[in-house]
Amino acid sequence: MPKEDKISLEAEVTEALPDSKFRVKLPNNQEIIAYVSGKMRKFFIRITPGDRVTVELSPYDMTKGRIVFRQQ
Repeated sequence: MPKEDKISLEAEVTEALPDSKFRVKLPNNQEIIAYVSGKMRKFFIRITPGDRVTVELSPYDMTKGRIVFRQQ
């Protein structure tokens, strides 16, 4: 499987954790740990609990994700 195959899902941030990680709830009611992508950190995009975000998951490890976009 190529490295580019990522699973993108809409999720809701439920809790802010230390070290800019977040607990997010997926549409299937599963909660995972997600971190902020480099571009979002570079441009100081703030994420708070309750925000709707787009999360990328690797097909190899479905317990961790990367937040790549914050919905308006």
